[in-house]
Amino acid sequence: MSRRGRILGSVAGAVGVAAAGTAAVGILRQQRAISRRAGEDIPFGTLRSTPVTVVADDGVPLHVEVDEPTPPASSGAVDRLLRRTRDDSPPVTVVFVHGFCLNLDCWHFQRAAYRGLVRAVYYDQRSHGRSGDSDRAHATIDQLGRDLRRVLDDVVPDGPVVLVGHSMGGMSILAFAEQHPELIGSRVVGVGLISTTAGGLDPSRILLPMLPARLAGPLAGSAVRTLHRGHRAVDSLRRVGSALATVATDRFAFGDDVPRGYVEFVDQMLAATPFEVVADFFPHFAGLDKFDTVEALGRVPTSVICGTADRLTSIGHSRKLHSRIPGARLLECEGAGHLVIMERHELVNAELDQLITAASTKAAAR
Repeated sequence: MSRRGRILGSVAGAVGVAAAGTAAVGILRQQRAISRRAGEDIPFGTLRSTPVTVVADDGVPLHVEVDEPTPPASSGAVDRLLRRTRDDSPPVTVVFVHGFCLNLDCWHFQRAAYRGLVRAVYYDQRSHGRSGDSDRAHATIDQLGRDLRRVLDDVVPDGPVVLVGHSMGGMSILAFAEQHPELIGSRVVGVGLISTTAGGLDPSRILLPMLPARLAGPLAGSAVRTLHRGHRAVDSLRRVGSALATVATDRFAFGDDVPRGYVEFVDQMLAATPFEVVADFFPHFAGLDKFDTVEALGRVPTSVICGTADRLTSIGHSRKLHSRIPGARLLECEGAGHLVIMERHELVNAELDQLITAASTKAAAR
């Protein structure tokens, strides 16, 4: 099927699901009026809302931004139905959890598409973006799960939630699900897992776009203590070799040719993450094993999304997740790389339409 056909098919499917339940009709009705190119004319890093500080259980301040929905103008019988739905059903909040060495701005195209349509929460994970730095002892995937719980407690204290995570953000969601299985199906009514895994990851892949070419080979196979001890030197070499770093970002973040601005934007996020943070989190990727947790996600609508040319969390990881989650949907974006949320944002957003719709319908039916 052509790329255009897949996009149209996904949107059509979303409309079909919406017909089965009125809770998300308003979202889909407005979303269909928005171009799938939403965000292309907005400079990266400029979508903002008033920041909120959430303090993690170990005292690390987390930078959080909440986009509130804009009440739509309504008229006619259909809109009266939509108003009744909005009044009677609890609003779904979508929480976006970003990946390793990125920040909340990586959700640019999703934020542009859903801004004003749904209540959406974006936050910088600890030691990333505008959030505070973690000590080494708390730079773990399990701590990221606890951070997610704290974000929910502070900015989404009630109502149904859809969790959407990319790469390490997906791992954070799985850690949260392991820690709070009772919330899957009660508070959490939908999950999106994008370019991620529950285990079996080769952590050396993570280092490749983060290192100058002449260091990637030797350091990828060395002990974590070497990474940590040399983090300042690595940062200096990354700055000096910025042109090579951009080439590495292009190769490992994307599968097809993308606008140069995409590559430069991702490279800026990677470069803004001190290599000490890479070294702190690095050992926890190799030991990740949460496949026993993922079956619980079968209680709620779950979408698994990945690019077939992902060089960091390969498509096999997503296929394995899909096989372990009863009833999950799998979207494979042909030729896309790890930053599929940018490279194929039209397809990703269309799949998220379906997820939000199904989750909203589930929440309204309770």
